Amino acid sequence: MKLQQLKYIVEVVNHDLNVSSTAESLYTSQPGISKQIRSLEDELGVQIFGRSGKHLTKLTPAGSQIVEIARDILSRVDSIKSVAQEYTNPERGQLNIATTHTQARYALPDVISRFVKRYPKVSLHMHQGAPSQIADFVLKGASDFAIATEASHLYEDLLMLPCYHWTRSLIVRKDHPLAQRSSITIYDIAQYPLVTYVFGFTGRSSLDTAFNKAKLKPNIVFTATDADVIKTYVRLGVGIGVMARMAYDNELDRDLVAIDASHIFDASTTRIGFRRGTVLRSYMYDFIESFAPHLTRETIEKVMQMKDPNEVERFFDQFDLPVR
Repeated sequence: MKLQQLKYIVEVVNHDLNVSSTAESLYTSQPGISKQIRSLEDELGVQIFGRSGKHLTKLTPAGSQIVEIARDILSRVDSIKSVAQEYTNPERGQLNIATTHTQARYALPDVISRFVKRYPKVSLHMHQGAPSQIADFVLKGASDFAIATEASHLYEDLLMLPCYHWTRSLIVRKDHPLAQRSSITIYDIAQYPLVTYVFGFTGRSSLDTAFNKAKLKPNIVFTATDADVIKTYVRLGVGIGVMARMAYDNELDRDLVAIDASHIFDASTTRIGFRRGTVLRSYMYDFIESFAPHLTRETIEKVMQMKDPNEVERFFDQFDLPVR
């Protein structure tokens, strides 16, 4: 059994059983991958994949368990490499971050700017996506960190650390009837068509919860995955917008009016997470602390010893997180 064979079966699963695209991503040949998979199956005496002709169609029950163990083995191999690199090239490496547009556009620029100046030899890559995609990026080893707000159930296999709370604003055009109001209620909002986030994206659940509590049904006419698109359609008069307050720019969005809605919608919490058992490089600890100053190396290492997610939550109850 070879590590290369384990990598092949994991990558085939990552590419939805498409051997051709797997070969392309690994810069190798399709027949070579197929041969190595067959060789591993022959050695183990079980089929890892079900087949229809030359095509892989499914993971067998045994294959599912084997791939899960293979992921763990490859992760531990990466950890061994990380330990070695920490001693041989402590300021050289790479950092892959999976996050949403809102975080990438409004929360991370200053953090990344400081990071690349501090670590010019670290190659930084950012992957944007929906919460489910972000979780997959990290669980499959394509990203080191997940930075997200919604769909916490997707991150049960990751250690998620709270970074900050954020609130929402109502965004309207200057000629809108609500533009002159210093305060609003959920009943005011319910009177107008809404432009907001896609469900399960960037704190959308808080909006749905608020309307459900008031026994109102929001008139959502347009949804998007990022705040810039929401603002565009507010400008077009499609509706009024509900989005993260930090996504309103006092200079660039002067043609729009932002009205505080923190008293209507509960604050959401953005978290940063990574796979349990991951060996973090020094620059990774520094990145996390730059993004969330209360997450020092000492704090992170303490939390990494906690096995129960509820224990992690209780531990962070003592922290007064910033609000954006």
